[in-house]
Amino acid sequence: MTQRNYHITRRPDGQWQYKLPGAHRASGVTNTQAEAESAAKQSARNGGAGGEITIHRPNGQIRDRDTIAPANDPNPPKDTRH
Repeated sequence: MTQRNYHITRRPDGQWQYKLPGAHRASGVTNTQAEAESAAKQSARNGGAGGEITIHRPNGQIRDRDTIAPANDPNPPKDTRH
């Protein structure tokens, strides 16, 4: 089992996608960013090793990151939002 680290980004057609780094195709496409975030987190949990979810703003900047258990959170005391 390996960690699944997803990036959530906006597509040119306005939909949101979540995909693994280096992948050519999205793992999933949704209508909203919240739906993409939820689906990516569920997929990381289903993989068994957790992972890191990186959420991007529509302009491409990183908005937030969330570690999905059982992956190791690099800053556990600072992560109070999740």
